[in-house]
Amino acid sequence: MSADDGAPRTGERTRETLETRVEARVNVDSRGPGRVQTGLPFLDHMIGAAAFHGGMTLDLRARGDLDVDDHHTVEDCGLVFGAALRDALGERRGIRRFGYAYAPLDEALARAVVDLSGRPFAAVDLGLRREMLGTVATENLSHFFVSVATAARLTLHLDVIRGENDHHRAEAAFKAFGLALAEAVGRRAAAGIPSTKGILDSGEDAGARAGKDSRVEILETVSP
Repeated sequence: MSADDGAPRTGERTRETLETRVEARVNVDSRGPGRVQTGLPFLDHMIGAAAFHGGMTLDLRARGDLDVDDHHTVEDCGLVFGAALRDALGERRGIRRFGYAYAPLDEALARAVVDLSGRPFAAVDLGLRREMLGTVATENLSHFFVSVATAARLTLHLDVIRGENDHHRAEAAFKAFGLALAEAVGRRAAAGIPSTKGILDSGEDAGARAGKDSRVEILETVSP
């Protein structure tokens, strides 16, 4: 799809392994009810918040080996969401490309900066102190963003600047990401691909595991 022709930009992906089965469909031009069902209620809440504030409709369903732990499910949800997003954007013609946002949630404040560059990179610092939020290991929330950046082939800098409550810190981060993504995928007046290189999406398909073909920086800063 292209932002130039005005048609709705949609993407759909399915990933099935011995560990998970994940299906995602995204429409970046329409905010609909959508549905997120991962088997992890806290993750559903977070992804749903990102999609809502991203102005998109997201249907994402996952069945994973939660009897082992949540890692495979969280990771693969990020990979499939990112791959569907990549499909929706196509050659990335007519998009703004860059987006940034701040999102507060009471005492917590998060900042997200997105570049739909075609080059996967993620620097994520959520500064979470609790080991778990609901049934999700907090370390896997950072990994979710890495997986999205890898599969969508985007650059992401995501930081929680302050906050005492880890639920607030995490939710502010997901909302900031959604807001920044909405700005980056938005249509711009100038046609064509917003790059001096004349291309934004390049390289092999991003179906590999997160981290295999991306540059990743997960900072382990813990809020004092």
